[in-house]
Amino acid sequence: MLVGVPYHHGDLRRALLDTALLAVAEHGPAALSLRDVARRAGVSHAAPTHHFGDKAGLLTALATEGWTLLADALTESAEQNRSFAELGVAYVLFATTHPAHFAVMRAPGLVRGDDAELVAAQQRAGARLDAGAGRHDGGATSHTATTVLAAWSLVHGLSALLLEGMVSPEPGTDVATLARSVTTRLSPRS
Repeated sequence: MLVGVPYHHGDLRRALLDTALLAVAEHGPAALSLRDVARRAGVSHAAPTHHFGDKAGLLTALATEGWTLLADALTESAEQNRSFAELGVAYVLFATTHPAHFAVMRAPGLVRGDDAELVAAQQRAGARLDAGAGRHDGGATSHTATTVLAAWSLVHGLSALLLEGMVSPEPGTDVATLARSVTTRLSPRS
């Protein structure tokens, strides 16, 4: 059983988010309760309500943070002039190193989908994928949406398979190597 770190002055909102991530990692986003998060953090049961309103507010904050972290990872990959396939590797690495965030991001019925900060973070990540697909397609916008969907399906599926333990890297390799071997299938053969 994962237990939160008791809160001792500082950023209570951050402590609650970190504790919620531990709870999500243990039981999934649907089982999250504000009372449990408060207990794990060693604060009053009213503290999470004060900061997030309700469970949906807390999960929305976690999803927003997850989409922001994903957008940052995709941006970093793109700024290093990496290929479209490398954006996919960045996606898989994000998902496998932030599994609790990834779980909440995949639970749209539990978050406030119309939250402005969440929508902005999702759009930022989506824009990075769109830009990469546009470069991959040589600027031909007629196929970009399909390319994004195909790539997202591929890396999202691979991420889920890795997190579920259905797939694992070969001995002596790592997740990035496995992801790279899969995402390079997006590039046309020379």
